[in-house]
Amino acid sequence: MAPHLFRILLIIVVLYALVRGGRDERIVALLCIGGAAATLGVISPLQHRFDDVELGVMLIDGGLFLGFLGVALRSSRFWPLWVAGLQLTTIVGHGLKGADANLFPTAYAASINLWSYPIILILAVGTWRRYRYVEGAPDAFELGG
Repeated sequence: MAPHLFRILLIIVVLYALVRGGRDERIVALLCIGGAAATLGVISPLQHRFDDVELGVMLIDGGLFLGFLGVALRSSRFWPLWVAGLQLTTIVGHGLKGADANLFPTAYAASINLWSYPIILILAVGTWRRYRYVEGAPDAFELGG
């Protein structure tokens, strides 16, 4: 996936969550942008990226998981559980590379990067649904109108 596309989507969704979201949406948005920024500071140089376990990225992903889990455990909404669960699959990707050093760098990269897109999509939908709820608008996902 194109890193520029992800960064653009991330910035748009984070701004949306900060403007229209509640506490949960804002915390998750700040965790996402903080995690993305921190990852840029610790990831290996491009020519060696994903050859071995990205220890710094793994620690950031672990911290993000704990942050997302904290939001999910306090929230009355369901979407933070999905975000925490998807982040957990990212940690599993790091574990797979640790268990098998011969795992192709491309497969390792995909296993830890792929879940970022659904996480920001879930954050966007969660923010939209919360905003509609607060505004008193009928939820488009409710059955029977």
